[in-house]
Amino acid sequence: MTSAEKKIISPKASFERPVLEGLVDAGFTDGNRVKLLWKGQDAFDAIFNAVAEAKTFVCIEFYIFRDDETGIELGNLIKQKAKEGVKVYLLYDHFGSFTTTKSFWSELKEAGVELRASRPFKWAAPFDYLIRDHKKLIIVDGVNAFTGGLNIANEYRGFKFRRRRKAWRDTAVLVKGPVVAALLELFKKSWAAWGGGELHWECKAEVFSEGLPIIPIFASSSKGRKRMRKLLYYSINSARESIYLTTAYFVPSRMMLRSLEEAVKRGVKVSLLVPGKSDVLAAYYAGRAFFSRLLKAGVEIYNYEGEILHAKTFLFDCCFSIVGSANLDFQSLRRNDEGNVGILDNGFGRQMEEVFYEDLRSSIKLDIEEWSNRPYSARMLERLFAIFRRRL
Repeated sequence: MTSAEKKIISPKASFERPVLEGLVDAGFTDGNRVKLLWKGQDAFDAIFNAVAEAKTFVCIEFYIFRDDETGIELGNLIKQKAKEGVKVYLLYDHFGSFTTTKSFWSELKEAGVELRASRPFKWAAPFDYLIRDHKKLIIVDGVNAFTGGLNIANEYRGFKFRRRRKAWRDTAVLVKGPVVAALLELFKKSWAAWGGGELHWECKAEVFSEGLPIIPIFASSSKGRKRMRKLLYYSINSARESIYLTTAYFVPSRMMLRSLEEAVKRGVKVSLLVPGKSDVLAAYYAGRAFFSRLLKAGVEIYNYEGEILHAKTFLFDCCFSIVGSANLDFQSLRRNDEGNVGILDNGFGRQMEEVFYEDLRSSIKLDIEEWSNRPYSARMLERLFAIFRRRL
């Protein structure tokens, strides 16, 4: 990190709009409404309802769009909307949606859905395939926009073989207002970047008199990812009361470890919520290799029990919230294209705090003594995968 970066993330800084905007090179928009979607079917119900009511256009960008029951149901819905004359644009990550069948994509095309694959494999640059479009974004008629951690697949919805199952624990937001125009512009850039051509849709979003300020925190380049990291470290180093971090994959850098340790030394309550079990075992064990150090420093660590935790939310001093697709690992912060929104509001921050504490009711707090007595086999796996943490 350069001396200029260190100056930007000085602990003396505060959560002021001009500073946040300068860090991510984007602006806040006022007059927005935000609905937090985190319980069971809330997010998918809201998404399906909004798409079903679309009149002009639907823009969809997802890391995973699988042709299971959930993907087929949404696929049938957007095929129907396309037949009704609604323009539908679907951008999916080539790696994330690799198992989705060609026949599924062909049926969407035949129905009039416009498709593009982001980050496809190229023999001329095979290592670029490590970079993934991890964003999750839906925009309907320029009025409603959704973003968060979920993908279009059964495990996120809690549905398989026509049977209801408990969904993975995830978080998304539905936003309305001027920020939708900013999100649409970001989608337009992604769509054009992957050969989709120019889109000319505009937003006619309502400005709400008592709405909230929201800033897009999207990263689709090395510069964008650097800005996202700056904002994250600035937020950690600026917090004075509390830091609540929820992440599906936690593989911290040395800078991340030092920043969290320094926050505790300043008297900040630092709480980290991670999965008690994971779908990516390599990341799961690599991150746990650093738990002893964090616990000794005074960081509270909670293992979420039950279904898999897939949410990515960060809350600082209950006033600045970040919700989106980025995890606290090397892949998200250094390689992936990620999409998040930041909400600067105490009221929304209190909602986020309530959700965090609700999740803690389904979690187990790690004790340093008990953690020190974990099985030898687990320690070996942690050490092994920690070696490859810059690949996770």
